[in-house]
Amino acid sequence: MRSVWSMKTAKIGCIVLSAALCVLGVLLMAIPEFSLSLLGIIGGVLLILLGAVRLVGYFSKDLYRLAFQYDLASGILLVVLGIIIALRPASLMTFLCIALGFFILTDGLFKLQISLEARRFGVTTWWVTLALALLAAVCGLSLMLRPAEGSRVLMALLGLTLLSEGILGISTMVTAVKIIKHQQPDVIDVTCYRERED
Repeated sequence: MRSVWSMKTAKIGCIVLSAALCVLGVLLMAIPEFSLSLLGIIGGVLLILLGAVRLVGYFSKDLYRLAFQYDLASGILLVVLGIIIALRPASLMTFLCIALGFFILTDGLFKLQISLEARRFGVTTWWVTLALALLAAVCGLSLMLRPAEGSRVLMALLGLTLLSEGILGISTMVTAVKIIKHQQPDVIDVTCYRERED
């Protein structure tokens, strides 16, 4: 039997960090004049942690193999992006919007694919992930295009994008990650004996 410790860590970690993204998103929408330096440090640390948890999830081999299947590349990307933002927070608003918008757009598209695979797998709440993935993808694209240059509007848009990504992350973990305590390994080791002919 396989240990489910890494799967539990990845699932709980993703839910907690996605909730933190939601809180940060609501904070940015409520206080658009939020300090850029503080935002960069908080956001950078959150992205590094989220990237690390996604890497743990990728290597955990959860039962459905849905939620974490694309998380090797996205986990590494999140860690690198988080380090860059945390080291140079105040001078990276344009980079932050484009890079984070691109990541959330691609993550939304990956989650859209996951939702369709979940439907084929028999997960009844697949449509929730589909709707949230579309919303996150649209928000990510909007953040990349930056239709409004005003800092208050941009911060509110960034907050909405983080909120949608956080809700999508929570939904995906709840609906697409199945943990069974006595899960069997992928490969069952057997020893074959051949009868010797005399």
